[in-house]
Amino acid sequence: MDMQDDQQFLEMVVKALVDHPGDVKVNRTVDEMGVLLTLDVHAEDMGKIIGRSGNTAKAIRTLLRVVGMKHDARVNLKINEPEGGKGANFADTAAEMSGEPEEDAGPKDLDAAIEDLKI
Repeated sequence: MDMQDDQQFLEMVVKALVDHPGDVKVNRTVDEMGVLLTLDVHAEDMGKIIGRSGNTAKAIRTLLRVVGMKHDARVNLKINEPEGGKGANFADTAAEMSGEPEEDAGPKDLDAAIEDLKI
């Protein structure tokens, strides 16, 4: 097996999920940080790749890390926003997927925290 197993795996998984498999493009780059796979899909398929609350993308990233461990490589996935995409919605979802806290989210007061919990 060659070192591009991660790219082939990603293409296989994504093409199985989307409605426009011909529009799936994966670019693979390697640097000192590891392997970066950049994914481009049709705008209509973006929701299928991201998934509800980013769960599908998280699962794909987890599987890619497992494939990368086979070759002692760190594999990261970047999902490019397609032309005509929804802009901020995809950026918000990407921040949720990365687990990074929102930059402008300040501390909540007790009422806001209770409202978030729906108590």
